[in-house]
Amino acid sequence: MSELFDAVDALVASRSPLPPAPERKRLRQAHGLTLEEVASALKVRRATVSSWESLKKPTEPRGPEREAYARLLNKLAELYPAPAAPAPAAAAPVGGTGAPGPAEPRTVPAVQASETAATTPPATSHVPAPAPVTSPERVSRPARTDGLPPASRRPSAEKPAPADTPAHGTDPRFANGPLAVIGADADGNVLAYCTGGLVLDVPARTLPSLVEWTLKEARLGQPRLSGPGRDADPLLVLTEAALQRYGLPATLTDEERLAGRLPDDHKAVKQLARADWKLTKRGFGPWARIYRPAAGSERRCVQLCIPSWHALDARHWGDAAQLPPAGLARVLGVYASRVMTPCGSTAVTGLELMTALHPPTRASRPDADGRRHSEPNPGSLGPDPVDPAPCEAPDGHPVLAHLPRFHVRGPAEKLFEEAYDWARPMTDDECHHRYLVGIDVNMAFAAGANGLTVGLGAPTHVKNPEFDPKLPGSWLVDLSHVDLSKVKIGKQWVELDGSLLPSPFTPKGDRPDGPAWYATPTVAYAAELGYEVRPVEAYVRYDHGRYLDAWYQRLRDAYLATMADLGVRADMDPADFLTAMDGYKDRDPELALVVSAIKATVKGGIGKLRERPRGEGWRPGRPWRALSRPTWRPDIRAAVISRTRINLHRKILKHAAATGQYPVAVLSDCVVYACDSPTPLDLLHPGGAPVPGGFKLGVNPGLVKHEGTQTVLWGEEVREHFDAPELNLARYIKDGTVTDADGGE
Repeated sequence: MSELFDAVDALVASRSPLPPAPERKRLRQAHGLTLEEVASALKVRRATVSSWESLKKPTEPRGPEREAYARLLNKLAELYPAPAAPAPAAAAPVGGTGAPGPAEPRTVPAVQASETAATTPPATSHVPAPAPVTSPERVSRPARTDGLPPASRRPSAEKPAPADTPAHGTDPRFANGPLAVIGADADGNVLAYCTGGLVLDVPARTLPSLVEWTLKEARLGQPRLSGPGRDADPLLVLTEAALQRYGLPATLTDEERLAGRLPDDHKAVKQLARADWKLTKRGFGPWARIYRPAAGSERRCVQLCIPSWHALDARHWGDAAQLPPAGLARVLGVYASRVMTPCGSTAVTGLELMTALHPPTRASRPDADGRRHSEPNPGSLGPDPVDPAPCEAPDGHPVLAHLPRFHVRGPAEKLFEEAYDWARPMTDDECHHRYLVGIDVNMAFAAGANGLTVGLGAPTHVKNPEFDPKLPGSWLVDLSHVDLSKVKIGKQWVELDGSLLPSPFTPKGDRPDGPAWYATPTVAYAAELGYEVRPVEAYVRYDHGRYLDAWYQRLRDAYLATMADLGVRADMDPADFLTAMDGYKDRDPELALVVSAIKATVKGGIGKLRERPRGEGWRPGRPWRALSRPTWRPDIRAAVISRTRINLHRKILKHAAATGQYPVAVLSDCVVYACDSPTPLDLLHPGGAPVPGGFKLGVNPGLVKHEGTQTVLWGEEVREHFDAPELNLARYIKDGTVTDADGGE
């Protein structure tokens, strides 16, 4: 009989009633529980609990997990009952003058404390991203336990929170987060959508008063990322409704777009000047900076971001510019909390992050009179720019002004460290395989920067130096004798088919034919392969350090935290990782935009270390604006790219030695192999385990993911169509789309 009772109980438990998916998520977050905590208690995976709460396609738990989950939700529902619908109330009009005053309360937003990301999370901790917010009307709020009635998120229902309403519980100076998206409701009231879902009333009616309100009332900004650094300036993102309200055009004219700014005689620019506000040399453009000279230690600066002026590059931010204000605040807020407050393009922000983590100066110890002075900050690039070595300088640099105008420098005159763009025809054996499988290295350039020793000061010219792999610099050395058919891997010599491998020393994969300039990681790799290196000349930097470590760690943690929010964790086994990566962007499209921006920050920041002249009336041999920055360092860029390329080649070499498989194409951080299985699992894990020191599937920087799979027949047809047997198939492996515009290049 007991067995019958148990069966009946199990049958009842299998039909335990559950609330809708949004309510499940609300209850969990109201109690401050993470997905990991619930999964651990129910003995299931985090992704399983996430699927139970999915707003698009929720799944239903079964068996004992359903009974336990229902019990948990029932207990939470007793503690946090669903909020009652608020009574409608008339919206109060925006108050009167152009001068900012204390923000009048209008609406108390539904801020779920467990969803609110900290303004500056610890570098090693995972801070959950705020839940998706598409519009204030669509967000519910857990019932309050302080005896007060629940408040609506609807801007037209009640009054927005005053500007001094804390939203983050961190630095009280920046209680409302690092930024706000300025929009307007249906009644024309100006609102500031902050991170975490907070909505503030904006009383300012002119652009100067908006700047004043931001600095005095809004409590926006972000604490410094390092001790000697400075706090981030508040960022205002102006929607088209805000632009109209403050007398700014919704779009720039063709002339203004080419100039990158409004003309100086525009009424908004003159309005700021009359109020004693200044603009930087770049003027009033998509990323305008409005300031007054600092008063003592107090900075008085506000930055504007104008998406409709193409401030958010669609290549990196996707369709973020088209998001509603609350959604845009969420995307930029997550990025700001995990990386830093955006201060321009992702490339500019990546470069500024280096400076924010390693400020060039710091306060000295008190002197005899008790005064402190500014002094160089150890480990930084210092306050002053340094000239590159002649071989490191790009064409047109002032250090090359003595060269003839049309002189073309060869490898023996110019350091040329770039990412791979290499391909070869497939062998007959490879053509008998069914598939071409592409794998892509996660955050490859970030991984290349990790632990890299770079020069901090000016180069020193040395003749006939003895190579030191620990000394950053540029070396003139002949590596043409390095034969990939016989190399040293670890302590053993290994024979390979060198004709099927790219050379590690050139971006095109061609074997060098004489002396050339290389960065330290490239020369060190030649020695690692068992070959003698004898430089004839070098520019080395005796003042050096691991300048990029903190930069890498900040971006790595931001990337891993956001990917974890999308259901892709660092502790997954390879099969689960591939499953989690399938369609991960669709789970939360807004967080997927953050991932894209983080990756662009890495590549853009490295590229910005060697920014080229852009118009400005520049002529070869004359300096351009970027040269005045201490962070204009082409040698550091070259070292990062060199190490990234060498890291990739080392994995290719070890994979070939262990499996006999050779790549057919390599493009930057993507490698394509011919194999019989469409999944990279069989390619990279022969026998069920990865090749030691080779490619490994995972989300961490330096590990690889599946880029795409096409058939071998597709690859041969594409190459035949363009009459290009060495067409780089890695460029098209993701979706198989090839356009005539590529021309087989």
